[in-house]
Amino acid sequence: MSLKLYCMGESGNAYKAALPLALSGLEWEPVYVDFFNGETRSKAFRKLNPMGEVPVLVDGDQVITQSGLIQMHITEKSGKFGGANASEARDILRWVLWDNHKLSSQAGMTRFLMNFLPAEKRNADVIAFAQGRLAAAYGVLDAHLDGRDWIVGDSPSNADFSCCGYLFYPEPFGFERADWPAIDSWLSRIEALPGWRHPYDLMPGSPADRA
Repeated sequence: MSLKLYCMGESGNAYKAALPLALSGLEWEPVYVDFFNGETRSKAFRKLNPMGEVPVLVDGDQVITQSGLIQMHITEKSGKFGGANASEARDILRWVLWDNHKLSSQAGMTRFLMNFLPAEKRNADVIAFAQGRLAAAYGVLDAHLDGRDWIVGDSPSNADFSCCGYLFYPEPFGFERADWPAIDSWLSRIEALPGWRHPYDLMPGSPADRA
């Protein structure tokens, strides 16, 4: 039975689930969620996920929300991306939690404020504050990746797929790959993985579709 991932191309959090699915060898299909026309606020979607968010993974009678938990489920089904031992598994979880608090939460909000809100509602002070926090997070990640291929261990893991969630998007939000050489090289290694696809190619929905 094919897994169904409720997602949209604009969502970096959904990409954190879609990318390991694409690389896992599992059978899956994306189901488009029209966030910008209010689908996540609909009764039907809130019945699927009361939190009103993507991604949502449906595996038979299991409905799994939150990208980190979906990644764990993919690892349990595929045996991939969870680390070589218990110590690596704990370190992967550490980085997933760090990403959700320090990196993706700030990147997602800043990207939304700078690109998807009407211009008159874009608060410059809030954006500048968030970009400052993002710069600190980029510094942590870049320093960690200096001299290593992957965030944890010797192969790509959910730590990588979590932390890269927003970093492939073209819209401006205060991230330039050239400013962070170790991050840039790491993103290139992810792009070279067999089966890698850009979020707008992997999931339905993009700004171009709404233009």
